[in-house]
Amino acid sequence: MDLPQPSQTPRLLEIPARPEPLELDLSRTALIVVDMQNAFTKKGGMVDLFGWDPSPHAPVIERHQKLIPACRRAGMKIVFIKMSYNRDYSDSGGPESPNWHKELALVLMRRRPEYWGRLITEGTWDEEIIEELRPEAGDTIVRKHRYSAFAGTELDHILKTYRIKYCIYSGLAANVCVESTLRDGFSLDYWPILVSDATNPLMPGPTYEATLWNVENIFGWVTTTDELVEALSNG
Repeated sequence: MDLPQPSQTPRLLEIPARPEPLELDLSRTALIVVDMQNAFTKKGGMVDLFGWDPSPHAPVIERHQKLIPACRRAGMKIVFIKMSYNRDYSDSGGPESPNWHKELALVLMRRRPEYWGRLITEGTWDEEIIEELRPEAGDTIVRKHRYSAFAGTELDHILKTYRIKYCIYSGLAANVCVESTLRDGFSLDYWPILVSDATNPLMPGPTYEATLWNVENIFGWVTTTDELVEALSNG
């Protein structure tokens, strides 16, 4: 199947960011929405069943309801990432992989056999992207099986197909899958921008501030939903 050809005409826009403003080419920019799934945001999802309250993520959902439409109107490529295992867990790595021993859903399903096959597994409610942010025609969905969306997926190929240079990251969790994906993208020469208030850590605490510091000082740039949306609306 032939993929749509990306725009060849630069559309330059400077956005407010830390440590300094950054000029983007909107024709080469993608919004990467990480793991906005029932598992991480809803009562009865994997995080809730693990014993962690997902309710602090409600404001993150609301900000995505502003952020995603603004990026669509600007002509950006929208890529949804979701953590998702095959039903036989052949993509989990098995006992020889540290993923098998550390990833929360796999840990919880082994501890509680009644959850086996229910958590971030292909075809389950838990794995679905939340209804509030349902992808639209033209959006891309990438399934991943590790914390980083670049690990063992087609994400790099998709971004190169669309000539993407700048990646704007949002979603959950800031200190795990978002930061892991952003770091790997940096190593592949994608310019990373983190939308700080459209992400949250897995648990409250210093990890969120550490992620913001890492991105601002080491890996890329940090902006906010309102700053980005306003820049796009005025651009």
